[in-house]
Amino acid sequence: MIANVLVMIRKRSRTVIGAALLGCGLMTPYVALAADCPNPNALGTSRTLVVDPTEHPRIGTMQYPETLPLADHEVVLTFDDGPLPKYSNQVLAILASQCVKATFFTIGSQARFNPEGVRKLISAGHTVGTHSQNHPLTMNKMPLERVRQEVDDGIASTLAALNGDRSKLAPFFRIPGLMRAEIPEAYLASQGIQVWSADFPADDWRHVSPQRVYDLAIQRIEAKRKGILLLHDIQPRTVAALPRILNTLKERGYRIVHVVPATADRPATPTEPQQWLMHPPTETVATTRWPKIPNFVFTATRTLPAPVFADMDWRDADILDHAQHARVAVPVRTPWPQPQLTLLAPVSTLPIPAADVFRVPEALDLTLLAARSAASRRLAQRATGPAVGAPRAQAISAQQARHPKQAAHQIPAAGHGRIHGTPMRVAPPAANNASVRIAKRTPRAEASAAGKRVPD
Repeated sequence: MIANVLVMIRKRSRTVIGAALLGCGLMTPYVALAADCPNPNALGTSRTLVVDPTEHPRIGTMQYPETLPLADHEVVLTFDDGPLPKYSNQVLAILASQCVKATFFTIGSQARFNPEGVRKLISAGHTVGTHSQNHPLTMNKMPLERVRQEVDDGIASTLAALNGDRSKLAPFFRIPGLMRAEIPEAYLASQGIQVWSADFPADDWRHVSPQRVYDLAIQRIEAKRKGILLLHDIQPRTVAALPRILNTLKERGYRIVHVVPATADRPATPTEPQQWLMHPPTETVATTRWPKIPNFVFTATRTLPAPVFADMDWRDADILDHAQHARVAVPVRTPWPQPQLTLLAPVSTLPIPAADVFRVPEALDLTLLAARSAASRRLAQRATGPAVGAPRAQAISAQQARHPKQAAHQIPAAGHGRIHGTPMRVAPPAANNASVRIAKRTPRAEASAAGKRVPD
């Protein structure tokens, strides 16, 4: 009885374990299990990402808006310019010690001289793409014929090292020097080849120390927290810095992702479009950029005729000067109706005033005028005393007549009758608006003038 129970328990355990493994395989296919790595403390490969090159033909945020659909703290290792036995074999050994899978972009001439190195990459389980035939740094300036030759010859040389087995060569390509251009990108897309840039380099192609390569790799990975790392397996400084880079990634919780192309038997990993962005938008964060305007396909291409210079104001000197310098051909006259100039009715105007209307005689002097009135007479009578009943004659001397302005601006003192004890006489204004004279008279002059008074 006990034996039967133990057998049933074993069968159930095997069924549960098998179902769990099958479920893991369906959810995350081609995952590198920890048991496959002999080093229990190794960094390892967390998962394998299957991509369709035709759906996303260009990746790497150093040059393109999209990158691989990675989660936070996921890194893809890539190596260029190999294989070179002296250093490529050491890179393979370091990756094997950490059970890490990477993607290698081989040069066709290197693969021709070292075909065994290409086969070693495939035997170790890495992905192999191409990096042109001769690594020219002028693919952004090449015509289509030169681009086609570099790409096709590089693929042919690598396939020759793999005995022509196309299933072992991934349709991945990295332009030498990342010298992207429309011609090579368009040609690669027409061939179903995915163009790889990177998300952060380590500058290991420069003449820097291994410490500098390590610092740049870790700092740039930490800045973006996920992406494609660009390295070179032909540099001694890369061989020296790679073990520390892998150990630091493991200590800081990073995971390595292996990328392979999709095939008929291996479908692409399901992803969402926003996962191919380095920083996908979320519902809690407002987008800072407007969506791009789609390319509309118009059913009709008929357009309106362009306006001609005759429709413009001929007095616009800038337009005419630009047309003369640009040598613009005269287009067909537009059938638009021409504006009609409306003739305005004549407007009646007033005659211009004569100039003598505003002329002022130069010899005319404006003086203080006093109007003849009863009030002025009473004021004069009070000033001359009660004995004087009629207005006195004007007392303007010949000298004062010659200087009317001085007489006009003398201080009137008739209200007081005296200035410093001397009687004052105020002469009434004459009929011809003569100047008012305020004169000081002595007793003798007063007596002399009394006999000459003439009544009004």
